[in-house]
Amino acid sequence: MNANKLIVALDVDSPARARELVSALRGIAGMFKIGSRLFTAAGPSLVKEIVASGEQVFLDLKYHDIPNTVAQAGVEATRLGVSIFNVHAMGGREVMRRTADAVAQCAESEGIARPIVIGVTALTSANAETLHEIGIADKPTELVSRLALLAKESGMDGVVASPQEIAIVRAAVRNQPFVIVTPGIRPAGADPLDQKRVTTPGEAIAAGSDYIVVGRPILSAADPVETARRILEDMELVPASSAAI
Repeated sequence: MNANKLIVALDVDSPARARELVSALRGIAGMFKIGSRLFTAAGPSLVKEIVASGEQVFLDLKYHDIPNTVAQAGVEATRLGVSIFNVHAMGGREVMRRTADAVAQCAESEGIARPIVIGVTALTSANAETLHEIGIADKPTELVSRLALLAKESGMDGVVASPQEIAIVRAAVRNQPFVIVTPGIRPAGADPLDQKRVTTPGEAIAAGSDYIVVGRPILSAADPVETARRILEDMELVPASSAAI
């Protein structure tokens, strides 16, 4: 896995624009995220193309279905050659366990690399009011803590968690090896847009994030390359002893 902790979200509507960004940010971004928008527009062929070019892909489709369907989707993601993909932790223990087992078996039997499989805890666009609307009485921090522990117990390699919950996740899994991928990242002074629980790149790394995901602050910048470089610089200013990885 790339030591570069910056994942650039290719939240664009066309393969052509995605290719432009990959070409421009090659060697700057450690990985590229393909989510629902681009995957729906371009399909798995673009994932294969980017992987074949030597870049790493985080497939962010947040699989949430019955256990067999999610497990088999995980197998197909493994065959695409992605480095990370995710499932909704709220799918429960069986969904996560069967997916982790199916992915490991596929990778071993077909001689291909096993991706990191992570659980989605609570979306960074959600707050306590959002959770209440769908019948969840827990605060976001309580929900994330419980789901992170369930994900670990179910065989997941880590979770997606907001910057504010990094320490909570580390405490929940008692500092066992566990990957935390952190969206909701905004450079200092940037508009949070529809994100509710955000922080800066350096703050996320200092708190113990393994990877940060940045989309619109880079994609909408006048100079995406320079913006990405500044984000890397912010991350690199964090003393090594501060990052609880």
